[in-house]
Amino acid sequence: MKNISDINIIEEPNNLYLPRYNLFNQNVIINPKEDDTQTKFESITSNSKIANGDCEELMADIESESVDLILTDPPFNLGSFMRKRGTNLVKMRENQFAYAGWDDLEYEEWLMKMSAFFKQSNRVLRKKGSLLLFMSLIKIESIINLAEENNFYYKTVGIWHKTNPMPRNMNLHFVNSTEAWVYFINEGTTGTFNNNKKIIHDFIESSLTPQSEKKFGKHPTQKPLEILNHFTKILSNKGDVVCDPFMGSGSTGVSCELNDRQFIGIELNEEYYNISKNRIQDIAVK
Repeated sequence: MKNISDINIIEEPNNLYLPRYNLFNQNVIINPKEDDTQTKFESITSNSKIANGDCEELMADIESESVDLILTDPPFNLGSFMRKRGTNLVKMRENQFAYAGWDDLEYEEWLMKMSAFFKQSNRVLRKKGSLLLFMSLIKIESIINLAEENNFYYKTVGIWHKTNPMPRNMNLHFVNSTEAWVYFINEGTTGTFNNNKKIIHDFIESSLTPQSEKKFGKHPTQKPLEILNHFTKILSNKGDVVCDPFMGSGSTGVSCELNDRQFIGIELNEEYYNISKNRIQDIAVK
């Protein structure tokens, strides 16, 4: 059980943060459906449970109000858009997302999928739990509207600046070196925010994901651990449960293992699921 003195958070006035038992190890975080013989989630380390499948279906197995932070990087729905721009991306980047096939939904279908994601996120997150997701700037308004429809309070949009972006068509236009992230609170206005009495800007900066973090396989939109660690430490506490319903290559899970958080991950693509599993297990034994 946590001690109150060990917890460094900023909370709304007159609200006491109460310690709680480790529900994750009591096996009540994941609830298989009544007609299932067993849950589809696999315990791959003492801190991490992951599943291969659709996030809308699998998030339904997560106990209500059991997650402290959702930190994720969902599809931006830009595949068709990027191909129509004729930038010849497939020749410039291995496994480029515009040609990978998983980012090709029609806009209305993407809205429905994201709405279902926010609905489940509202259910599984604790009151005043945080949700932070990466998103294309051209989709920010849609994301904020969907979030607010599902009882999320919009906090801010921030920017990740990539210090070594691909210099694509640099003689024709500005090099794309930024990516947005959006921060929400579930049914509240203020949640866990470990700022250590210093100013934390909404602008973060790092290089692209180094090759050392891709030794188990490549993902076209993989985020560097430096960025995931930044958010994991600020928006959650040790022992908290962090969920990534669009797990990709498992960077959020690796960050949780490194920072003593518990992790629930979901990934639709079997290849990326296996990359995630290998990465998380590898870091857990070191």
